[in-house]
Amino acid sequence: MAPYTPTLEVILMEPRGFCAGVERAIRIVELALDKYGPPIYVRHEIVHNRWVVEDLRKRGVVFVNDIEEVPDGGITVFSAHGVSDKVEQEARDRGLPVVDATCPLVTKVHIEAQRYEGQGKEIILIGHEGHPEVEGTSGRVKNKVHLVQSVEDVASLQVEDELHLAYVTQTTLSVDDTSAIITALKARFPAITGPDLRDICYATQNRQNAVKALKGKADALIVIGAENSSNSNRLRDLGEELGLRSYLIADASAFKPEWLDNVFSLGITAGASAPEHLVQEVISTLLSYRPCRVETLVSATEKTHFKLPPEVLEEAA
Repeated sequence: MAPYTPTLEVILMEPRGFCAGVERAIRIVELALDKYGPPIYVRHEIVHNRWVVEDLRKRGVVFVNDIEEVPDGGITVFSAHGVSDKVEQEARDRGLPVVDATCPLVTKVHIEAQRYEGQGKEIILIGHEGHPEVEGTSGRVKNKVHLVQSVEDVASLQVEDELHLAYVTQTTLSVDDTSAIITALKARFPAITGPDLRDICYATQNRQNAVKALKGKADALIVIGAENSSNSNRLRDLGEELGLRSYLIADASAFKPEWLDNVFSLGITAGASAPEHLVQEVISTLLSYRPCRVETLVSATEKTHFKLPPEVLEEAA
């Protein structure tokens, strides 16, 4: 007699995967390909997911690290993470036709930072060093930007004028991620100002809230996303904080069957740059090891859609 194999309860988190900013960025590149034809040049990865990047590369997209790599006249797309004034000016000086795929929420942070600087305030940026969004935001103001990554950084922060400070945040951090740092900033610098918490990316917070809803309902969690995806890593970390055995994988090929040992209920979510087909492939892989009962746990409904830039609207219509 074959050994008894218990059914695995698979809980799909909702929302998961693509946010409105990522959907918009990918759509912009696709429409640019349709309208102008390949090659299309994109500065940095359009989003942090190799499946998306490789698919676009096969269709004629060339990803570059610097504007100088774009040939004269090359259609140039700025990624969803945004760019600095310097990069934008380099493209302008060369007369490159540019399509800006910067997430509107990132653009909003740029505008806030510039507004605070215009008021004579030093800017403190809560974010991760080396992240392209942090580099872009830092390069949108003229003076030095103080990068803060932790509460500990607040204690060692050296500023010129404690009475004229303002903070902004990387959009892929949630309210939960930034609250302790903001509290520490306000405690040390009572005069500091900053944006409304509602300005922080809704998608990041929603995906984290969805994972929180797993508490008491699952034994383990799989997060599908890239290793260099800030929001995907945070989802994995959050699962561990909830006491779940949590794994971050790029796709189904990274799944290990031993992760199912003594697991009867498994949560699955995906970072904001991960396409849905990767989720379905993981489910198919699970089915090859155990019978599964799949249900969806909805914690929020997202209806946000961002407008496309005029450079591609003709093709979109």
